[in-house]
Amino acid sequence: MSMTAGHSKSLTELGLTARAGREAQVTGLAVDSREVKEGYLFAALPGTRVHGGEFIQFALRMGAGAILTDAEGAEIAADELAASDAALIIAEDPRQALAYTAALWWGAQPEHVIAVTGTNGKTSVSAFTRQIWQALGKRAVNLGTTGVEGDWTAPLQHTTPEPITLHRMLAGAAAADVTHAAMEASSHGLAQRRLDGVQLKAAGFTNFTQDHLDYHETFDDYFAAKAGLFARVLPEEGTAVINIDDPRGVDMLAIAKARGQQVITVGRHAADLCLEGQRFDATGQEIRLSWGGAVYQARLGLIGGFQAENVLLAAGLAIACGAPAGEVFDCLPMLGTVRGRMQLAATRDNGAAVFVDYAHTPDAVSTAIKALRPHVMGRLVAIVGAGGDRDAGKRPLMGRAAQENADMVIVTDDNPRSEDPASIRAAVLAGAPDAIEVGDRAEAILRGVDALGPGDALLVCGKGHETGQTVGDTVYPFDDVEQSSVAVAALDGKGL
Repeated sequence: MSMTAGHSKSLTELGLTARAGREAQVTGLAVDSREVKEGYLFAALPGTRVHGGEFIQFALRMGAGAILTDAEGAEIAADELAASDAALIIAEDPRQALAYTAALWWGAQPEHVIAVTGTNGKTSVSAFTRQIWQALGKRAVNLGTTGVEGDWTAPLQHTTPEPITLHRMLAGAAAADVTHAAMEASSHGLAQRRLDGVQLKAAGFTNFTQDHLDYHETFDDYFAAKAGLFARVLPEEGTAVINIDDPRGVDMLAIAKARGQQVITVGRHAADLCLEGQRFDATGQEIRLSWGGAVYQARLGLIGGFQAENVLLAAGLAIACGAPAGEVFDCLPMLGTVRGRMQLAATRDNGAAVFVDYAHTPDAVSTAIKALRPHVMGRLVAIVGAGGDRDAGKRPLMGRAAQENADMVIVTDDNPRSEDPASIRAAVLAGAPDAIEVGDRAEAILRGVDALGPGDALLVCGKGHETGQTVGDTVYPFDDVEQSSVAVAALDGKGL
């Protein structure tokens, strides 16, 4: 994606030094050679399949005035670079260099920026933090899986966008007088140094379970990527807000303390911000919490025990950015469900409820079903599937997580992508031999809704906020929340 702000900056202004001391006036930044215009800096980055150096020749033909790459990229395009008068910047870590360059190119960021990492809960925590800030009268946004939401909005293609897009978004928010921003920090984004130019006030850690082992070779690599938020990106004067109930929270705590960061621990036992108790009902929960020797009570209109942990992490991040604790806790009853996260999608005439959740890992499926259980008097039906072209090892584990925790399981298609949908379902069914197989997702939701008696609940797992289903190379319109409403309307005779 290319970005220009109608101005130019020298390499020196962008913190870059070219070979042979060559200077250049940069007119824009691009990581896609097709987006390069006259005078642009083209970042030729190492990739998983092909090195960006292969595209330097095309960027030069488009008029690139500067090339940022590593030694390998420079070697790939050595002849073209030698014949060009473009400035060449060779960096040991060109991704990190691009992150800092993008920050200097765009300049402005909201004054208070926080980032949240962890396998599950990133979207909820960042959205709750933004909602708390808004309730306190601040202009705030959250950036991540659901795009840019809040007092300034924009769509995003990735949970953590590449640096050029990310800093354009942060600068756009700042220009719209947004002073507070909460970001999701994905493991991919951290591993690829996308956040390295962001000036963080605080960072949060939710939990760590199996996911993305298609990208990270091992569990340790995956953890190291997430730990980079505290070990590298959050400055020493920043505050780390850490869920110490998670086994790896202790490791994150050690990293933060070694950097000399302020720490706020969150959890159910011996934490700075401690969840002392919960009581569930059909539409939400009462929570009791302690902070600084004082006890507080609040009602949350949120389904699921883990949502209280997400709320406390968000409260800790707001406090870390200077909001008075008492005022933060007063805002908690105002928090609304994040789209596609334990979202009440529809209710049948007999009182049975249909919920939609983004749970797409074994732990998330198990956590979501267990979390819904205290709110449900009757049976709990779960719909589960797994995405194609992603970590195949988790498929039977997702089936098992559903079968062990729900009263009835329907296995259906998620986003099969380039894989055979039936083989994906077979892998999920291997972990849930008692489940019903219904390949068509709309039919699966209809069957699930049809099975609901008074006091029962259906949990549709996997796609959450998504509005499309990817089959092959085609994205078909599909929204679990909308399909749930359609199914209830059809079965209860309300007309469509």
